[in-house]
Amino acid sequence: MMRHRQLLLATACLWALSCASLLRASTPDGLLRVSLNKNKLDREALVAAKVDRQHDSRRLRAAGGGDIPLIDYLNTQYFGVIGIGTPPQNFTVIFDTGSSNLWVPSTKCYFSIACYFHHRYKSGKSSTYKADGETCKITYGSGSIVGFFSKDNVLVGDLVVKSQKFIETTREPSISFILGKFDGILGLGYPEISVGKAPPIWQSMKEQKLLKDNVFSFWLNRNPDAPSGGELVFGGVDPKHFKGNHTYVPVSRKGYWQFNMGDLLIDGHSTGFCAKGCAAIADSGTSLLAGPTAIVAQVNHAIGAEGIISTECKEVVSQYGEMILNLLIAQTNPQKVCSQIGLCMFDGIHSVSEGIESVVGKENLGSDVMCSACQMAVVWIENQLRENKTKEMILQYANQLCERLPSPNGESTVSCHQISKMPNLAFTIANKTFTLTPEQYIVKLDQGGQTVCISGFMAFDIPPPRGPLWILGDVFMGAYHTVFDFGKDRIGFAKSA
Repeated sequence: MMRHRQLLLATACLWALSCASLLRASTPDGLLRVSLNKNKLDREALVAAKVDRQHDSRRLRAAGGGDIPLIDYLNTQYFGVIGIGTPPQNFTVIFDTGSSNLWVPSTKCYFSIACYFHHRYKSGKSSTYKADGETCKITYGSGSIVGFFSKDNVLVGDLVVKSQKFIETTREPSISFILGKFDGILGLGYPEISVGKAPPIWQSMKEQKLLKDNVFSFWLNRNPDAPSGGELVFGGVDPKHFKGNHTYVPVSRKGYWQFNMGDLLIDGHSTGFCAKGCAAIADSGTSLLAGPTAIVAQVNHAIGAEGIISTECKEVVSQYGEMILNLLIAQTNPQKVCSQIGLCMFDGIHSVSEGIESVVGKENLGSDVMCSACQMAVVWIENQLRENKTKEMILQYANQLCERLPSPNGESTVSCHQISKMPNLAFTIANKTFTLTPEQYIVKLDQGGQTVCISGFMAFDIPPPRGPLWILGDVFMGAYHTVFDFGKDRIGFAKSA
């Protein structure tokens, strides 16, 4: 499927690598290391990226859950320098586990201004160039890139990947490509989502037996004062990057690095929605944590984050809250509650999460809005019943959550002075809990010389069969060293050092 993630890089980005150089892999451990640097994220860039995330969410839903990209780059890009051709022509590329193609601008890109602001590949100056010629188009949230495939040697550190299939772009119409500090993208996802069936570079490394172990790993340094932003390691892991042992979980669906996870806990208490399981994706191209609105609203409430008020949601709780409560007490299937009270029409395909965006974005009117609000209310009320709360407390809690829905057009602001009082949050993966402290899940932004604090959680609703779904971006990958094991098709997490 075509990749449609927007490359939005406004004025600055969190944990982005600006023109980093490769550290040579001639060390005794045989590991190939790519140094990562970081810049700061500003508020305006994040807000703009969230707007486009809503656009991508609608496109993913409309595509029927196929293997298409999930969300925008959201200002978190990891850059490193690679060489293409003989002799090598250097390019700064994004390392992205949410896509699978390698592409750089071509000297045959004549009519896009963006190409003239970046390094361009010159096939005539490479003695190892092989023509392919197949044309392609990759669609992003902000536009499309157009180009054609070629083959050439790709230099990553001391490793030469021979005859790697990649894209020479001939059109880059979006202004995002002009502003971007990168030349191209080096995708690290599975070949299942690769345009033109081009093998991702790690697959070529594996086939050419270039690595000690068939893995790569990310260590992200979250210390804002540290000179280094972290390291991407091919061929193994660096013991200095993590503490203890990794917990591994198998890849459940190839394409993205997708796996099965369990509940999200707030101070050890279940949020309910993923208690029976959700899908999750480890994505180096996403800065924050993206997940179901029904859970993010609970997180907002727990940490005192600002949100938007949904009158439809409050109306459902006011008029139907007690009825929903009684049906759940009577052991009614939660997925059928809203249809029994006449707010939803189920045809066997309609899902609990489907349409929640309409409550937040208000793009669909009428029964869809009320149905979506009802579905969220069922999740919240059912979860509070498990906690043995009284009827008054349950309905009051649900009504409060209707005032904490995450805004689709901005971030959820929190008080920087209250961070120490916020609860720990934890993801359940492979029956183990991976805790995030407030210092880890609260993101600090620079705005006019002042520090603004926002929640590291944002809403992103994908219906079955692809969802419900979590995107674990850099907020999570910064706290937990992440191993992408393509030899055994598994992902590993351990506390970052």
